[in-house]
Amino acid sequence: MNETIAVVVVSYQSATTLDQCLQHLRAADDVAEIRVVDNASRDGSVEIAQRHALADARVRFIANPDNPGMATACNQGARDCHAPWLAFINPDLMVQPQTLSRLRALGQPLGDCLLGVEQVDEQGVADPAVRRRDPDFAAMLRNPGAGSRLAVEVDRSVPLQRVQALSGALLLMPRGLFDRLHGWDGGYRLHAEDLDLCRRAREAGAVVAIANALQVVHVRGVSSRSRPYFVEWHKHRGLWRYFRKFEASTRSLPVKIGVWCAIWAHAVLQVPRLFLRR
Repeated sequence: MNETIAVVVVSYQSATTLDQCLQHLRAADDVAEIRVVDNASRDGSVEIAQRHALADARVRFIANPDNPGMATACNQGARDCHAPWLAFINPDLMVQPQTLSRLRALGQPLGDCLLGVEQVDEQGVADPAVRRRDPDFAAMLRNPGAGSRLAVEVDRSVPLQRVQALSGALLLMPRGLFDRLHGWDGGYRLHAEDLDLCRRAREAGAVVAIANALQVVHVRGVSSRSRPYFVEWHKHRGLWRYFRKFEASTRSLPVKIGVWCAIWAHAVLQVPRLFLRR
């Protein structure tokens, strides 16, 4: 059965890539709806979305007056469309015509599933963080830097590699699963919301996996470059929320304090790196 796909794109200061992203999505097979949710961009992103909406009836946009975060915006976009499959795609990601339809075909026999694909940069270098494990807070207590690294090795022997978590830059799932999970957790502002969604999907019995033979170009970090300290703050805040939500209830008070210190020690260690980069 040919089931259509609704795509949700959340934009923030994404004008440099959004136009290309939407061109690719409009050319993608079986995409019936495209929703662009803009979080108060000031760089022309809304105008780009408006231009695509005028040219293609499948495209609609929501212009938020402020920035409620990625998770909340993803939920807004999902509520505004109706196709039986939902894809959440970053505005700096370029999808080839058959990528989403082929990914959906892999997911259809599985039932409840949350799927991703290989992501490469503009030079074709694969992103090692696409395949992820859950955060290891015990390792974080021993070494904040090592404990925060989530990437797992690719297994080319299987076309659909099961993993604990995926990068939120591209996720595909049946709408029924999305509804049962009540969507993304809007308590995250930026980062770790994809880890949260993957964990809740697994706990609900869904398959979380990556299609190793499919890939997309991910320009990466376009909207994050203008506010690196803001991004790091919310990345670590999101990790603390994740710990409180899934693991804190089973941990002793000293461990909770230790995890809090480890998370924010790692955050402080990022400041010199960000300063030198700027």
